[in-house]
Amino acid sequence: MESSTIDTVIFDLGGVLIDWNPRHLFRKLFDEEQEMEYFLEHVCTSDWNEQQDAGRPFAEAIAEKAVAFPKYEHEIQAFFHRWDEMLGGPIEGTVAILDQIHQAKKYRLLALTNWSHETWPIAWERYSFLKYFEDILVSGKEKLKKPDPGIYEMLLERNTLRSEQAIFIDDSYRNVRAAREAGIQPIHFTNPTALRTTLRHFGVIQ
Repeated sequence: MESSTIDTVIFDLGGVLIDWNPRHLFRKLFDEEQEMEYFLEHVCTSDWNEQQDAGRPFAEAIAEKAVAFPKYEHEIQAFFHRWDEMLGGPIEGTVAILDQIHQAKKYRLLALTNWSHETWPIAWERYSFLKYFEDILVSGKEKLKKPDPGIYEMLLERNTLRSEQAIFIDDSYRNVRAAREAGIQPIHFTNPTALRTTLRHFGVIQ
């Protein structure tokens, strides 16, 4: 891929630039790791959380889940009321790459994230590097989440992008696959070192 054909780099946020993990919180609330894992696998699951990423209000989601699992009502409530404790900090190696691209001023920087509109303001205020992005499409605000093809189309149209001239970086393979189907050059993120190598291959960084 010639670097001259790429003009935009699109980042996912959680798992790529931001260390979001519910275990950061729930290790404080459960005495046993096994019970915590049960809770995250059967109660406040990834699929359940993604409903909030798609725009469902936390109040509605928590009320419904607390009825189904009254034993865990306190922990279910904490999923929202102590959500900020799930943030473990920036993924420094990737933030350094983002900063390098930002400083070079050769590429447009955009972000596409599955994130609840209710918790998004916490991240926006906490991480100054989010201001580097020309546009951040937040799934909870749009009530549409990855890997739905519509959210990629929305990002492209809203920012007048040609899909073949954009790179998309995400730690979820299903989201990367969906980006490829939308015609965007995908990079499956595993770690900052591998990402730096791949972006050098694309000619985006030196």
